[in-house]
Amino acid sequence: MEKMKDSLIIKLIIGVIVGLVVGLYVGESAIGLINTVKFILGQIIFFTVPLIILGFIAPAITQMKSNASKMLATMLGLSYFSSVGAAVMSMIAGYALIPKLNIVNNAEGLKSIPELIFKVEIPPVMQVMTALVLAIILGLAVVWTGSKRTEELLLEFGNIMLAVVNRIVIPILPAFIACTFATLAYEGGITKQFPVFAKVIVIVLVGHYIWLAILYTIGGIVNKCNPMEVLKYYGPAYLTAVGTMSSAATLPVALSCAKKSKVLDEDIVNFGVPLGATTHLCGSVLTEVFFVMTVSKILYGSIPSFGTMLLFVVLLGVFAVGAPGVPGGTVMASIGIIISVLGFDDTGVALMLTVFALQDSFGTACNVTGDGALTMILNGLYGKKKA
Repeated sequence: MEKMKDSLIIKLIIGVIVGLVVGLYVGESAIGLINTVKFILGQIIFFTVPLIILGFIAPAITQMKSNASKMLATMLGLSYFSSVGAAVMSMIAGYALIPKLNIVNNAEGLKSIPELIFKVEIPPVMQVMTALVLAIILGLAVVWTGSKRTEELLLEFGNIMLAVVNRIVIPILPAFIACTFATLAYEGGITKQFPVFAKVIVIVLVGHYIWLAILYTIGGIVNKCNPMEVLKYYGPAYLTAVGTMSSAATLPVALSCAKKSKVLDEDIVNFGVPLGATTHLCGSVLTEVFFVMTVSKILYGSIPSFGTMLLFVVLLGVFAVGAPGVPGGTVMASIGIIISVLGFDDTGVALMLTVFALQDSFGTACNVTGDGALTMILNGLYGKKKA
């Protein structure tokens, strides 16, 4: 009983349920307070994310020694090809299924979330991508120069950030998720908008699970282990991603989940999972491809040609690797190619952002869970632990 009480996944589930119930029944003044609490908690979480990336990736690189450069190139390549592979699968499904769907746009009539009662901004010391590049360069430089003092300093900083994760970030996550779901329930995003694209979202979710099955199968083969030895620990990370809609914000929980697996080296986990959180967005890419095809059909009467979609997919894979692991990061980073390659106007972009937001949490959950599979592949190539 005590174990269940302390279980993170139980706390997260309770947070989701409480948030939904509160959001459906509270008034405007109460939701204004809840939204303010959500903002402050989010500021705290996102403040720590760059520091977590720096504290985990840089020391992990120093522990990889001569394998560091190879591992970095391998992980970036895996992230890109996973995203493109998911996008191609989604594109094929889109051509096969979208013409058979009868979807009507009816995403209006949402309540407005009241303005924040007060606003306390806590800007991160650096951007997520800045932290990622700094961690990579710093870690590689330590390996190249053999600097023992800097290596020890980075390892100590990693331990400090681990304490921050365990004592600050993880304890406030259930409250943050509860506030998030309360605001969604209040504005009607769940009760009114979801049915509009219910069929499309179901198709996309099935696509997520198919792609994860493919990734974990490959990971199990490369690492010569049962993929369930990693996947079975990812429940809390999946649910956290659903609540936060952010790979970056879910990073502390994802690390905790992956480290429970006995078939993964801790150094590989410390390297692969944080890097995947900022470069591997397969679920978001899969979703965006299917949604742009759907929106194009709704607004413009046709799905883009195969050549146009193929160009979009190739470019989207690049944008996904560089997109921030924050809510809506993938679609925000790719608005340029949505307009230039697909020819969407302002209405198309606005509708795309709306429907993407409806399932952004599930796309993020696919991204985060997929990081475990890529980490398995890395472990099979460079790690010491085998099944």
